[in-house]
Amino acid sequence: MVLVIAVSVYCYWRKSQQAEREYEKIKSQLEGLEESVRDRCKKEFTDLMIEMEDQTNDVHEAGTPVLDYKTYTDRVFFLPSKDGDKDVMVTGRLDIPEPRRQVVEQALYQFSNLLNSKSFLINFIHTLENQREFSARAKVYFASLLTVALHGKLEYYTDIMRTLFLELLEQYVVAKNPKLMLRRPRGVPYSLPSVLPQDSAGEPLYKLFKAIKHQVEKGPVDAVQKKAKYTLNDTGLLGDDVEYAPLTVSVIVQDEGADAIPVKVLNCDTISQVKEKIIDQVYRGQPCSCWPRPDSVVLEWRPGSTAQILSDLDLTSQREGRWKRVNTLMHYNVRDGATLILSKVGVSQQPEDSQQDLPGERHALLEEENRVWHLVRPAEEVDEGKSKRGSVKEKERTKAITEIYLTRLLSVKGTLQQFVDNFFHSVLAPGHAVPPAVKYFFDFLDEQAEKHNIQDEDTVHIWKTNSLPLRFWVNILKNPHFIFDVHVHEVVDASLSVIAQTFMDACTRTEHKLSRDSPSNKLLYAKEISTYKKMVEDYYKGIRQMVQVSDQDMNTHLAEISRAHTDSLNTLVALHQLYQYTQKYYDEIINALEEDPAAQKMQLAFRLQQIAAALENKVTDL
Repeated sequence: MVLVIAVSVYCYWRKSQQAEREYEKIKSQLEGLEESVRDRCKKEFTDLMIEMEDQTNDVHEAGTPVLDYKTYTDRVFFLPSKDGDKDVMVTGRLDIPEPRRQVVEQALYQFSNLLNSKSFLINFIHTLENQREFSARAKVYFASLLTVALHGKLEYYTDIMRTLFLELLEQYVVAKNPKLMLRRPRGVPYSLPSVLPQDSAGEPLYKLFKAIKHQVEKGPVDAVQKKAKYTLNDTGLLGDDVEYAPLTVSVIVQDEGADAIPVKVLNCDTISQVKEKIIDQVYRGQPCSCWPRPDSVVLEWRPGSTAQILSDLDLTSQREGRWKRVNTLMHYNVRDGATLILSKVGVSQQPEDSQQDLPGERHALLEEENRVWHLVRPAEEVDEGKSKRGSVKEKERTKAITEIYLTRLLSVKGTLQQFVDNFFHSVLAPGHAVPPAVKYFFDFLDEQAEKHNIQDEDTVHIWKTNSLPLRFWVNILKNPHFIFDVHVHEVVDASLSVIAQTFMDACTRTEHKLSRDSPSNKLLYAKEISTYKKMVEDYYKGIRQMVQVSDQDMNTHLAEISRAHTDSLNTLVALHQLYQYTQKYYDEIINALEEDPAAQKMQLAFRLQQIAAALENKVTDL
């Protein structure tokens, strides 16, 4: 028996030593790769800073394009819904017959008064959460509606959240798994009102987004496969070496009488990509939401006495069997210094076979038998037979190629590193202002841990991480259009996702040992992750040492937010949408209210029946 234990311990020790040696070897190899691209990174970073100087000046002159409060809440709460920007909370349009509008609005205000009864609201929420068909997605959407509906009384709403949170905590403590409490958004208690980003973090995040966008656009981007030469994401990396040349074209905007504007493009850009770069440059002084769409403008080239409309697909497009290649500037032989004319779309300007949209946006415009490609044909389509006969040698070659492309990822990472560091410092640096809501909530978590005798520091760390960095900052990193007036391309989103994952890794206390099978994002930021982890620890420690925010100060802060922004929100629409849940689970809610002594005393069931009668235009039983 002793021999077996000794052998087991020895095997474990040897395996640990082997893993440690492999970790150190990979770390050394990565440092070597980074060293090999260091000079290139310095040059690329210098070039990037020079090229971004004009845009940085725009930021200082016009300010960071932060969205207004209503648009911000619409995008955070309702843009991810199944209806997206057509959601009634975003449009603000209620389909109510005009003769009944006054009666309905009056009934909705009465429903608002009912929601301001704590006894009613707690029963309402509990009843919904007990319904099996009330999905996790529906719970999050319901919580978002409730946040808007009660925005005028955020102090009251926060008290409701506190009550629900304490109930939830009790359940997890009894089940002896408190670490899992805030892991996934399962209901209303998880949807605490989001805080707007600190002023100190807004500009660094915007500059990080612009730097990624600028760096991505410096190299070829496959418009069909959504892959780029310059990216942080290995799955979004354009594997093949594509020949290309930078061009500077002069753009004249028709009917605006302005001078020709120089715009940098690539000769391998599709016409839609060229349009986007032109629009980005020509209209950069205006909000992005006011820019014309690429498919709403026409690009014309006049090489001589004749004019030619440039399109992604037309009768001149290159065909190879079933494949059709998207047109580029190279296809039209547009050269450096050429003059292009941008004009609004007119019916007479659109040739019958001209399509401004790429495949994936309007499949219906293309013939079914045609397949479209831009820079690289999908590998499995080039020679299906050859791919099926893949050998071990081929796989080894593929792996070698992947490792070569890792240096390209490292090069992009090195170029953007200063922008990434600036963002991390702006969010996590101890000297920066922390919103009162964050200090108040973190102290509340510390108090609950002490009250329930939770001595495991990892538990409280996980609570704080899941409530702020992962719930807010990671969401904003992945979706900068939630707070900025910008358009995020998929190729830019791919790199942002890598930085967001690094931010998530920095917030965990788990040590990730590197191996050859580790995800590329962990390999890319292996050297920085320990520094970022310490920043998170120091951030939490700094908040703990701050002066406590009293209940009175917190309520004053919430009242100021309510006064400043409630009038701009679609409160009435939120109330109407919330009532749909009341209508769907009407009997269950009435039963819950009739069984609750406090609700009986206030006749809450009767009040709900009266509201239902007015809203649904029917006679009540009472």
